[in-house]
Amino acid sequence: MTIDWRSKGFWVPDGEVDPGRLAAERPSIFAGGFTWPLLVLRRDAVEANIATMAAYARRHGFDLAPHAKTTMAPGLLAAQMRAGAWGLTVATPNQALVLRRLGIERVLIANQVLDPVALRWLAAESAAGWDVFFQVDSLAGVAAAAATGGPLRVLVELGHDGGRTGVRGLGELETIARAVAAAPGLELAGVAGYEGQLRDQDGVDAYLDQLAEGVNRLAAAGLLPGRGIVACGGSAWFDRVTARLGGLHDRARLILRSGATVTHDDGFYRERTPFTRVPTEGPLTAAMEMWAQVISAPEPGLAIAGMGKRDAPFDEGLPEPLDVRRADGHTETARGVRVTKLNDHHTYLAVGDVPLTPGDLIRFGLSHPCTAFDKWRDIPLVDEDRRVVDVLHTYF
Repeated sequence: MTIDWRSKGFWVPDGEVDPGRLAAERPSIFAGGFTWPLLVLRRDAVEANIATMAAYARRHGFDLAPHAKTTMAPGLLAAQMRAGAWGLTVATPNQALVLRRLGIERVLIANQVLDPVALRWLAAESAAGWDVFFQVDSLAGVAAAAATGGPLRVLVELGHDGGRTGVRGLGELETIARAVAAAPGLELAGVAGYEGQLRDQDGVDAYLDQLAEGVNRLAAAGLLPGRGIVACGGSAWFDRVTARLGGLHDRARLILRSGATVTHDDGFYRERTPFTRVPTEGPLTAAMEMWAQVISAPEPGLAIAGMGKRDAPFDEGLPEPLDVRRADGHTETARGVRVTKLNDHHTYLAVGDVPLTPGDLIRFGLSHPCTAFDKWRDIPLVDEDRRVVDVLHTYF
């Protein structure tokens, strides 16, 4: 991997830059080798978040298979594995292929796979010794997997009304489980679920209780292995997952898939993190930030920053101005400045009582890391002085 003119945020009009050499030189992002907007990750916050989640899982008797689709950055995935992750989760066969090529030994695909091309590849890699799992929620899914001849290991998925994938009841869960058990080449490895779309604790608890009941029902029917997998848990309700599924320890390997915790954020997950409910178990710290330049102040009360939907996530809340860095390097709070909307490459700022001048830099907090990383090919990892200590590459 090299950095060149294709790397957004890095200013390399000619030639190329070796990331290792750049990290050894530890340049400031303000020293001229970068341009705006620029997404960076704070190393100390990332390391603390990874350690916090690893410790949390250990305390509660869960293994971690954090969702790699959040970042698809090998440097961060390797750090999570070094911290003791059992494996990694992905959303698609294409992401599973990336992780296979990166040398990740255990991968869980948190979706049903129906593409015969991908299924044949998964079966071949499984036969070669790769520890890979995926989910099924239909007889069609079972038939598609069985058509490969295997060997394939699958998890039956329980969903909930109004959710995305997963069967909608325990009767159907057992029907699919029996179909897997009867299919040549398939192994029923456990049960999966996802509670992240539920909006209140009562609804989450009711769903998780049903998931536990489903595991017990399949175990009583002799359909699950002695200690099968139970995989669940996004980044908003993992405290409820550990509380409601913890009773399954004796009969299941319990897996948390929380992925956004690696960077946390200044929006969606800041408001929804379980550590607001159980603060003694946390905290997580927002690790990602965007630096963008004020490029216009065309009328009183309005300024425009050179950042837009091509650069920053906006699906779960708009960026939040945190600080203003003036031309002389002086930094002050951006309290009172507010983002009102984004275009492709422009951010509209209601300036409040903070005067903004073209050329000022604004540090933005972002909401929802899952739609931040996919917009950037190379991302500087920085220390607290905003000096580059590494460069992360993403695979989207």
